[in-house]
Amino acid sequence: MFVELIATFVAGIAGAGLMMLILRVTGNRLPRWLVPVTAGLAMLAATITSEYGWYDRTIETMPEGFSVVQTVENRAVYRPWTYVVPFVERFVALDATSLQTNSSLPDQRLADVYFYGRWSPLNRLTVVADCVQGRRAALVDNVAFTDTGALEGVDWVSVSDDDPLLIAICEI
Repeated sequence: MFVELIATFVAGIAGAGLMMLILRVTGNRLPRWLVPVTAGLAMLAATITSEYGWYDRTIETMPEGFSVVQTVENRAVYRPWTYVVPFVERFVALDATSLQTNSSLPDQRLADVYFYGRWSPLNRLTVVADCVQGRRAALVDNVAFTDTGALEGVDWVSVSDDDPLLIAICEI
């Protein structure tokens, strides 16, 4: 976040410097108020580029075996351009290398899911999916495994057949 703030300031200084150079080359025939306007536009362009590029930059740095399951796009009144082209603010990624199955319960699968957010820390959650009954649950406190591998103390959530996380876990 701090680096992006510095980059925004540098873009503003560069925009102002470029306009001052143009003013000098044209013999000061252009209005001087173009200097701060250009600086502001350069800062706005740097911010917009950073927001729209975050998703692609983050995807490129994900480890092998990670796949994006679901994205959340953002639109905001104070960013009117997002109504034309919304940007990805958050997404959910599945770590396929963490997938575990139990031979006594072949319909249930266990995997790690990662929640990425534009201005939030990376969060990991272990999820169990029941592919036949169309439900999933987060493995949190007070969850235990029996001798057969069945789960006790799990709060199952029934999801629709088109739930992207359930589909991704069950297709692996």
